[in-house]
This record gives sequence, structure tokens and C-alpha cells, in this order.
Amino acid sequence: MTHDSSAPAGPWSKIDTSVPHSARIWNYWLGGKDNYPVDHQVGDAFREFFPGIEELARGSRAFLGRAVRHLAGEEGVRQFLDIGTGLPTVDNTHQIAQRVAPEACIVYVDNDPLVLAHARALLTSTPQGVTDYIDADLHDPEAILRQAATTLDLTQPVALTLMQVSGHIADYDEARSIVTRLMEALPSGSFLAFNDSVDTHKANAEATRRYNESGAAPYFLRSPEQLAGFFEGLELLEPGVVPLAEWRPDPGAAAIPSEVIALGGVGRKP
Repeated sequence: MTHDSSAPAGPWSKIDTSVPHSARIWNYWLGGKDNYPVDHQVGDAFREFFPGIEELARGSRAFLGRAVRHLAGEEGVRQFLDIGTGLPTVDNTHQIAQRVAPEACIVYVDNDPLVLAHARALLTSTPQGVTDYIDADLHDPEAILRQAATTLDLTQPVALTLMQVSGHIADYDEARSIVTRLMEALPSGSFLAFNDSVDTHKANAEATRRYNESGAAPYFLRSPEQLAGFFEGLELLEPGVVPLAEWRPDPGAAAIPSEVIALGGVGRKP
């Protein structure tokens, strides 16, 4: 079944097509169609300075797929809290998890009206499981947990996924605090699956600097040490916090890029 949360009516009326938006730009880089000329302009300018951005977008998506398959399969997780959903594409979290376990329950979290409209139309569940979408801001983890608890049983393990999202929080200590508060509310045996971009990749750093001047919501890159810090207190699964393509690659996967653009990992709460 699909559970619909209450939210303000008429999300389409709140979409501003004159201002670039990160979810739409990301959708553009992934080859989607839910974007506007202003998003193309900013996306193309970013790609001019960092041609690897589409590779990064695809790599992040592939990492999500491998992490969710592992969590639903080998770890037996049946509940997922996906924050920073973005616009639906192929192989969304619920589709991956429910292929392994049709009874899996997934709650998506975002606070963009375009994402809301598409999520309600496209993020449908298996009959045995549940998908839900809640309109909430990462800066308010208590609201996220309160709303997620209407669908998820927070006394049972939950996999929290944060993919290329934490950079929307300017202050690193605040970002760490938010992730800590979310994980503290989840029981032992829960997991954090996380990835984000590093500030050591010069082309990405320059493109991001210019992107932050475009009028879109700014994004802040972190050092490798800072990204590893999000897993403090958790038991890291092998191979640790590594370049995305190195985290449990599928058999026959393409060669691992020599340049490190983003790091990811999966950690278990003791």
C-alpha cells in the first residue's frame, strides 16, 4: 500500500521556475526531464568546470543501490528513512529494498514542492510494504522523526540514508549534530548509509564555488576527515569510508576512477 501524509494543497503552485533548484539540476545531470531552462543553464555551467559531475551523480545513485541491497539482504533491514529524496528516477530506495523484501517500509523526506508532487504520483509500494513521503526539512530532525514514526516502528532497526545531502547544511558541526540526533533516536542495529563530495577535488570545488553564486541554495564540500566523522560511534562495515566505486562494487563493474570525487560508507549502530 501507499500511505499519503497530509501536506499543503497545490504543491505545483509553489514551484519557482525562475530560480535554479538543486533537485532539478541533479535530475538534469541524471538525464531526467523534470527540470527547467534555468536548471539547464546552471547545470551546464557547472559541467563546464567539472565535466565529471554526471559521473558523480550516477556513482552516488549506484552506491545507494548497492547499500540498500546489502542492508535489505544481508543485514535484514526492513525499514528505511531516505532523507533528501530528490526527484524520483529509476531504482528508487523503495524499489531496490522491496525487490529484496516486498514487505519493506520506506519513508522519503524532502521539502521541495516539485519533489512532493512527483513523489506522491510515482513512489508507489508493493502490496505487502509501505512507502510514504513527508514534507520536512533536514534542519529539523525532530520533526522528521515525529512524522516518520507514523509509518516506521522506531523501536525496530531503521536504515537512515543521506546521499549528497549534508552539504546543504553550511556549518559542519551542525550537520554532524543533526545526523547524531537522528541516529540517537533509532535503536541498536540501525544503520547510516551516507555519501558526499570531498573538497579535495579541485574541479568540483571550483564548480561548486561558482554554483553557490548562481542563486541556487548553496552547497558546501567537506574534507575526507570530516566526512568520516559522520560515522563516529558507529561500527563501519567493510571496506569503510571509501571512494563510492570502491564500496562493494558489483561483479564486472567498470574500472574504479583514479580521482576521488566523493566518499561513502555504511555504519551500524551498536
